[in-house]
Amino acid sequence: MLTRARRRATVLITALCTALLFVLLGQPATAAPPNIPSAATARTELNALRVAAEGSMTGYSRDLFPHWTSSGGCTTRQTVLKRDGNNVVVGSNCQPTSGSWYSPFDGVTVTSASGVDIDHIVPLAEAWRSGANSWTTDTRRAFANDLSNPQLIAVSASSNRSKGDQDPADWKPVSSYQCTYARMWIRAKYRWNLSVDTAEKSALTTMLGTC
Repeated sequence: MLTRARRRATVLITALCTALLFVLLGQPATAAPPNIPSAATARTELNALRVAAEGSMTGYSRDLFPHWTSSGGCTTRQTVLKRDGNNVVVGSNCQPTSGSWYSPFDGVTVTSASGVDIDHIVPLAEAWRSGANSWTTDTRRAFANDLSNPQLIAVSASSNRSKGDQDPADWKPVSSYQCTYARMWIRAKYRWNLSVDTAEKSALTTMLGTC
């Protein structure tokens, strides 16, 4: 029969082990695409963007934005899965076999790569309506596989499909992520010289106000 002191010690050890497991396994890894600007820089870049009504979808096809390209034996999708995940293990073909992914769009943690989508922060169709319709295929390929700017992020499939091709005037992530999302959106449009419409710019300005 355990003494009172031993019972207390057992309870303490159990609590410490539980806390350690949470740190190792349960704490979400936050996806962090590169080159997210500060709020101040984002405001400057937003004001530099050309304001224009969205163009039409005439002629649009996702096939005009070839993805995912391969580099170093990994596709762009696989590269982002490794970058944005927690404890990701990959097989010989670079495909993740285990890991977890925290989706900042909706605060959901996904434990299977098949349940993760790689979101284009500025959707391909939105880019088409904002100026990409005049790009060459090579430029559209570079945009669709851009790993140097905050244009690609691993998120839950459900949040990505909820977003679709909508801009921030029509779709936003959870409130705690709106500052970061706006900064990423603005940098992607600034880097690729894409226009914004009036409602979109207003929504981005409001989102930057949460920073």
